[in-house]
Amino acid sequence: MNIELNDRVVVITGGSEGIGKGIAVEVAKCGAKVAVIARDEDELQDVVDVIESDGGTAIWATADVTNSSEMKTAIEKIVNHFGRLDGLVANAGTNGKWAPIDELTPEEWRSTIDVNLTGTYLAVHHCVPHLRRQGSGSIVIMSSINGTRTFSNEGASAYAASKAGQFALAKMLALELAPAKIRVNVICPGAIESEIHDKTERQHLEKIETPVEFPEGNIPLTGGEFGTPKQVAYLTTFLLSNLSDHITGTPVWIDGGQSLIV
Repeated sequence: MNIELNDRVVVITGGSEGIGKGIAVEVAKCGAKVAVIARDEDELQDVVDVIESDGGTAIWATADVTNSSEMKTAIEKIVNHFGRLDGLVANAGTNGKWAPIDELTPEEWRSTIDVNLTGTYLAVHHCVPHLRRQGSGSIVIMSSINGTRTFSNEGASAYAASKAGQFALAKMLALELAPAKIRVNVICPGAIESEIHDKTERQHLEKIETPVEFPEGNIPLTGGEFGTPKQVAYLTTFLLSNLSDHITGTPVWIDGGQSLIV
């Protein structure tokens, strides 16, 4: 059975690279009209070009997900262009700084929480009125195995806390928005091929090394190979579609079994 998102308008935050780009391309292949939000115009345009070269429909809008005014303007631009909104993928995120808690500064803590948790809130906050008017919708929040099943990544306290917050937020919103026929689900990826790993700042983690010995190949399903953005995109597309129309408030771990052993 093919997944169809014909003519649905889907917003993807953090849609200029990595998992977000993979989702944008796959959702467009399924017939959705895609709107990608990020800060880099050139990267956003590249995503739109890829989608349009494959016969899809896409636009971009620049915004900092931590800035309410910018997010409001971006969402309004998208709705004015397409005339409606059917889905949101709250994907924008950062690994931030990984360091011992007594070395992690308040500014570094706040920066990670602002992007991952407040950014998710602002995306949902500004999209929900349009989903309500549409009379239905699907929201997918991109969390992580960190903070939901895995707690052995030393120094990732701010990151894990933000991801646990997204996890709880999704469940709260699933009940709150159910009467409006808006579904809310949460995806928890493990190690996925992405540039986010190279952007992670790590400091003095040897001081707090977790006493965990990983078995040979700490992703059981793949023998250690990372997952791909396309695999996350397939799951996201399913959760946006009518094939999942009785699923809400549900977390799905997509990690090849990684979080079961770490």
